Amino acid sequence: MIRKHFFFMDNMKFELFEISHIRTIYHMFIAILLIFSLSTLAVDYIDQGRLVLEFDLLLYAFGKLGTVTWAWTIMFVYTLCVPYCTLVFWGSLYHKFPYKLGLSLGTGLLMSAIQMCVLGVFPIYVVVHHQLPPASRFIVILEQIRFLMKAYSFMRETTPVIMKNTPKEGESPRFPTFSSYLYFLFCPTLIYRESYPRNSHIRWRYVGVTAGMTLGCLFYGYFILVRLCIPIFKPDTKQPFSKRTMVLAVFHSVLPGIMLLLLCFFAFLHCWLNLFGELLRFADRMFYKDWWNSTSFANYYRTWNVVVHDWLYYYGYRDILWLSKRKFRTAAMLSVFIVSAVVHEYALAMGFGFFYPVMFILFAVFGVIFNFTMNDKRKSPMFNVIIWMCLFLGQGVQVCLYCQEWYAQIHCPRKGVCAPSTCFLQVVKHALGKISSSDLKNVTWYYRP
Repeated sequence: MIRKHFFFMDNMKFELFEISHIRTIYHMFIAILLIFSLSTLAVDYIDQGRLVLEFDLLLYAFGKLGTVTWAWTIMFVYTLCVPYCTLVFWGSLYHKFPYKLGLSLGTGLLMSAIQMCVLGVFPIYVVVHHQLPPASRFIVILEQIRFLMKAYSFMRETTPVIMKNTPKEGESPRFPTFSSYLYFLFCPTLIYRESYPRNSHIRWRYVGVTAGMTLGCLFYGYFILVRLCIPIFKPDTKQPFSKRTMVLAVFHSVLPGIMLLLLCFFAFLHCWLNLFGELLRFADRMFYKDWWNSTSFANYYRTWNVVVHDWLYYYGYRDILWLSKRKFRTAAMLSVFIVSAVVHEYALAMGFGFFYPVMFILFAVFGVIFNFTMNDKRKSPMFNVIIWMCLFLGQGVQVCLYCQEWYAQIHCPRKGVCAPSTCFLQVVKHALGKISSSDLKNVTWYYRP
């Protein structure tokens, strides 16, 4: 089977920033950040009579970092030691043991059970038991997912090599070096190789600039929430629910939604991954491609996040095709979509502290439909416009509904008042004719237009 190859490749941003027009767009976003800062200072001065930038929301969101640190350390030490030691133990016995299948199944089941406890139950227990705030929750859960994907890739790439290469009599099997596995746990890829293309030196000035941009993105997200989301969705009064308020809420959320999408893309896929790539001299920086030019959703999914796409493609899609002898391509694609949607929804549910499957529905239902209807045959620029419209509306829906549910969890009592998630279901029922307009008007929800 075809394996992924790594090359000396720069990130697309370096090529794009050679164009003055692209640099101007970057400068525009910096100007917007400065405007947000001035706006916050002006509001604080009017309300409190003094100039002050308070970051209470950031301090709250990243609270209990001590708990996050020791939880991460336990997950890291486990991922570093157990998969590697398991591979060495299994590989040392595989070619000597008469019952190879039994040895492999027993070792795999034992490791899966331990992994389920340490990388499955333990992070959830930490998040729930210690009542971590949102950003700290996301750190633990996203690291849990990353360690699981890294450990799977390591075992998936190394076990076939050991099985195929029978050592000569008196020799021991050749195992990957421990240092290569340690390097893999930190380098910005989810596909294990014993060696990667490496740059000759570290550009420390670039490290400083990238770290500064990462920190700037954090404050950018803070200002978007404080200036564009919280003033709209933080409830002051109860208003009767109507379709008008729902539509207004969604369209109010389009701007902060698309800004958060672009911010997450730039902060993680560019700044964060390039920061670790530079520190580790990792040369293949193709973490994303020109997804913004996509005229099909199929191309958008392939180019938005190359790091995760490669893992899903090689260990999900291609492995399913191999097991089915290339008979079920559609089933393989649907399986990858469902797995990705479940993991995305799991991360959001654990991060926010409530289950509200907006992401799952948009990803697993609408995402699948768009993937098949807007495929690679669509080349007209009009389809790029349609993709951007879908991204704008999709982000607006997500920001709107998740913000409503967040405040509903805080302010809505269990009896007599309908949480936004329930209100949304009431709208659907009304559209289907299952409840009357008079009943719909009696539903109370929280929203300030």
